[in-house]
Amino acid sequence: MANAQEKRRKNLYFLIAQFGAWVIESFEQFGRWWVFLFKVLSYSITPPYRIKLFLDQMRIIGSGSVVVVTVVAFFTGAVLAVQGEYTLSKFGATAFTGSAVALSLLRELGPVLTALMVIGRAGSAITAELGIIKITEQMDALRSMNINPLEYLMVPRFLASFVAVPMLTVLFIAVGIGGGYFVGIYLLGMSSGTFISQMQSAVELKDVLSGLIKALFFGVVLGWVSCYKGYTSGSGAGGVNKATTESVVLGSVLVLILDYFLTTWLTKTLFA
Repeated sequence: MANAQEKRRKNLYFLIAQFGAWVIESFEQFGRWWVFLFKVLSYSITPPYRIKLFLDQMRIIGSGSVVVVTVVAFFTGAVLAVQGEYTLSKFGATAFTGSAVALSLLRELGPVLTALMVIGRAGSAITAELGIIKITEQMDALRSMNINPLEYLMVPRFLASFVAVPMLTVLFIAVGIGGGYFVGIYLLGMSSGTFISQMQSAVELKDVLSGLIKALFFGVVLGWVSCYKGYTSGSGAGGVNKATTESVVLGSVLVLILDYFLTTWLTKTLFA
């Protein structure tokens, strides 16, 4: 009996120790994430300003994502028009299809889908590139030349992500509305004047600001997650592959979670 009680006590102590170690490790990881972000932000506002590296990353992240964003945006707008016309026709309100398409893209689908597309395409590339730079000891080479890897490698990618996502979001919304207009007018036989007039009457400045504010936050998520995962990736091809997968999954999940909180906040402030 005594041995059994001692064994249960040891098992309980072991579980408590394991739980405590997990809690400590979680707080350490949480702190590392925020310290990394703080350092990147501080280096972003202090010289030297590496404009050429920033423009190179804008080309890779922004220009390189234009095609996929355009294609997804057009067909997203087209689907919204088809579904909107089908649903609203049950209530005799097909005239509001244009406003439904525009508001859906401006407030939610535009910034969210843009962020998800760019995370999948550019975010994974950033993480993989930084991971390869790390395992090939190029970061150590930069340090030996008295160049901070955070300032030289992370800042241009972070700032390019912050700027590119809102710009791509504007493109997504414009193309999406164009796709909805094309399908609504030329395939569903809706009135062009009604489509545009209802859209103009429904859309307000706060709807545009809502989408842009979300896009800015999503740009931070893209740069933060992809750079951190690349900077802390494990050794070897397996470590880079794991970091890249985690970057895409975590970035996508954070975008959707953040979208909820931003929507709640904007609804109580901007739309109040």
